Amino acid sequence: VQLQASGGGLVQPGGSLRLSCTASGFTLNYYSIAWFRQAPGKEREGISGIRRGDRKTAYAGSVKGRFTISKDNDKNTMYLQMNSLEPEDTAIYYCATTSGNPIFSAMLQPSTYNVWGQGTLVTVSS
Repeated sequence: VQLQASGGGLVQPGGSLRLSCTASGFTLNYYSIAWFRQAPGKEREGISGIRRGDRKTAYAGSVKGRFTISKDNDKNTMYLQMNSLEPEDTAIYYCATTSGNPIFSAMLQPSTYNVWGQGTLVTVSS
């Protein structure tokens, strides 16, 4: 059971990136998924999630309207499309999953998820 994140890099303010996270050893379609990020010296922050079953989505206020979470069941891969990037978005980004069906208020809590990817670094700088 493993998640492999990719797609990070250096981008200028206002630019875009798409992060990918491919699952192996399990079928992502039956899991709730989420993306988190952690900037230096800060706590891990939940930024977006999709709950299994009803496919309810959740976004942190800091990224709502700029980031979009999605998944491709055929490719067993989840994505985070990030637009209008700001220097404050600089962080290591992590994907995570759980077989549970969390309540809405728990969808962006790190403790909800038990399978984590290794993280991919996003740097927004001119």
